[in-house]
Amino acid sequence: MNKRCNILIADDDDDDKFLVKSALEDCTSNTPILFVENGVEVLEYLKNEGQFADKYTFPKPSIIILDLNMPKKDGRETLKEIKANPLFKKIPVIILTTSKAEEDVNLCYSSGANAYIVKPNSFTELTEILSTMTKFWLEIVTLPPAIM
Repeated sequence: MNKRCNILIADDDDDDKFLVKSALEDCTSNTPILFVENGVEVLEYLKNEGQFADKYTFPKPSIIILDLNMPKKDGRETLKEIKANPLFKKIPVIILTTSKAEEDVNLCYSSGANAYIVKPNSFTELTEILSTMTKFWLEIVTLPPAIM
């Protein structure tokens, strides 16, 4: 397992956050999980700005799970900004969204998304998907060293 793994999740829907957190806790009991509400907060977190200023309390994430439809700055814009920044572009970004739209899939991969997952309809399916995803990203692959 990679050292100092943590997951940053950007989603504004309270029900989805509860389901994702519950599913992740079932499969990654020791991995810190932090939620933000929108793309503005994702970028503030990555830059250690505002409420996320303490880089020890808010270290760079091992992976980012990003919803597309959020207020202030949506996931599409946020993904482009993450991947355009040399300090953050190596962080794997997994899109987890309800959108099945081909244009969203194409845009996200063109913008540098590492994976695109459509949110399933059942908690069991969500748990299976997140278990497979976290096993792959946090245990199997070698991630670049964290940028402090």
